[in-house]
Amino acid sequence: MSDKPEFWFNLKTQLVEIGPQSLSLDRIGPFPDLESAKAGPEAIIARAKALREEDRKEWED
Repeated sequence: MSDKPEFWFNLKTQLVEIGPQSLSLDRIGPFPDLESAKAGPEAIIARAKALREEDRKEWED
């Protein structure tokens, strides 16, 4: 196990947590650093858009 802290973004409180402090339903992560965790929601949205576009292209082929 690593001594390096993990960062989580709590979707309910909109706050970053160091280590898992809340229910797994309420948080996303882990992220490697504080800045990545703060940008977590935007990263999830971008990933979801990319996956939808990939799916759309597969259906069109």
